[in-house]
Amino acid sequence: MMKNKKVAVLVSGGGTNLQALIDSGIEISLVISSKKDAYALTRAAKNGIAAVVTEWADYRPERELFSRKILEILLEHSIDLVVYAGFMVILSDCVCKAFPNAMLNVHPSLIPAFCGEGYYGLKVHKAALERGVKLSGATVHFVNDVCDGGPIIMQKAVEVHDDDTPETLQARVMQVEREILPLAVKRLIGE
Repeated sequence: MMKNKKVAVLVSGGGTNLQALIDSGIEISLVISSKKDAYALTRAAKNGIAAVVTEWADYRPERELFSRKILEILLEHSIDLVVYAGFMVILSDCVCKAFPNAMLNVHPSLIPAFCGEGYYGLKVHKAALERGVKLSGATVHFVNDVCDGGPIIMQKAVEVHDDDTPETLQARVMQVEREILPLAVKRLIGE
């Protein structure tokens, strides 16, 4: 448990999981976006949360340089817990090593199913439907040097319906993500 710890949220897009964290009352010290036009930055501004943009496009394909820049920002702001919330860049292990058991991610499947590099967004739900699974869901897990490979903190399942499309399944799974991510963060910060 990490009482009174500073939380940073990493984002790349709309920020619905960021909003879920805000709405749950979690105090967020910093938002870092990999895209300057991410709507998550608007959400941060509306809630008085400091935000920094470090464009992945400016670094691509230099993952190590980008990761070191993110690490520098996290350390500069004395961050204790790092939360991936729709952050679409896999950081190099220099960041994981600096924040052991203090980085978490929410993934749109029941890990170990449909996870790892290349499984994100609608691709996860399309794969689940093609495989014919009857349950899907979301997983909050610690981040380590293996994509979606860290220890599981929390999971919640949703039924897969016969008439589901990747989009309808995604909508239900996203609802579950917004439930369990704040619960996992609160558990780690002792709320």
